[in-house]
Amino acid sequence: QVQLVESGGGLVQAGGSLRLSCAASGGTFSSYCMGWFRQAPGKEREFVAAISWNGDSTYYADSVKGRFTISRDNAKNTVYLQMNSLKPEDTAVYYCAAADLKSSIVTLTTTPDLYDYWGQGTQVTVSS
Repeated sequence: QVQLVESGGGLVQAGGSLRLSCAASGGTFSSYCMGWFRQAPGKEREFVAAISWNGDSTYYADSVKGRFTISRDNAKNTVYLQMNSLKPEDTAVYYCAAADLKSSIVTLTTTPDLYDYWGQGTQVTVSS
């Protein structure tokens, strides 16, 4: 069983920045694709960003391209989401997730159902 713990959320003014961290334990971190998702009140959970097991590939939702950056440090079993130029519409609970794609031809995925493990989430609130 893999455990994921997010941190770094908080309250920030529009235009500001935050860096989220996700610490993994209980599995082989370097074997998993890692992703970030978010869910705002009354909204469906949506994909934000993903990174392949070795960090060679990344993918972003159109809404965050150019503003957010996903990265990972396999030596520290940690994935990060650097969020710049934050907007009020970025307000949500942000979730870290891990996907075992060992048997797949792809190295990353945006599909929630393909992620095997999820963190508890961290709240990000962006004021106007």
